[in-house]
Amino acid sequence: MKYLFYLIGIICIVSCSASKKNPEKNTTDVRVKITTGDGAMVIKLYNETPRHRDNFVSLVGKHFYDSLLFHRVEKEFIIQGGDPASKYAKTGQKLGEGSLNYTVPAEYGPDLFHKKGAVAAAKEVNNNPQKRSNSTQFYIVEGKTFTDGEMDRMEEKLHIKIPESHRQVYRTIGGLPFLDMNNTVFGEVVSGMDVLNKIASEPTDANERPLKNIRMKITLMK
Repeated sequence: MKYLFYLIGIICIVSCSASKKNPEKNTTDVRVKITTGDGAMVIKLYNETPRHRDNFVSLVGKHFYDSLLFHRVEKEFIIQGGDPASKYAKTGQKLGEGSLNYTVPAEYGPDLFHKKGAVAAAKEVNNNPQKRSNSTQFYIVEGKTFTDGEMDRMEEKLHIKIPESHRQVYRTIGGLPFLDMNNTVFGEVVSGMDVLNKIASEPTDANERPLKNIRMKITLMK
């Protein structure tokens, strides 16, 4: 009997060690709620992108995003926010350069693409061959639908391949196929697509900043 207890103890130790080595293995969906003056959106964060998921959850838990702006809005393209400088920005001030003092390694996957409602990390632009993500800024895709002819020409020009499963979505629901594998997609809108459309239709200035301040509050959902 003592040998049985010894064996059980060894199995326990091995199992516990394995789980500690793989903290990113999380099968529970993490969802956040983005509340704005135009309504609320519910976002599901992908477990397939654990670094981006955990970074975003950490920032939300610290109330980092509270009162920041969606500072860039472009119809049939994206709405973007998360620049820390936007919290106290003056009217007409150009935004989009802010972040915290780190970047997040890119995380790509065959099923993570820029369909309508996809949530992705803004990318550090300068000297960034590894396509690392800005620590705080994110965008939500409104996009548009594309024909097969348009996607064929896109493949030829950009030397990319758009899988048929993605094409079906881009033909019917829409998105931004030319951004795939360039920016990390780490979540998607599961509720409030009408709010996304409404924000994307807001009038903007020459810098694509909405003429009215669209502030956000992001909370973790239980």
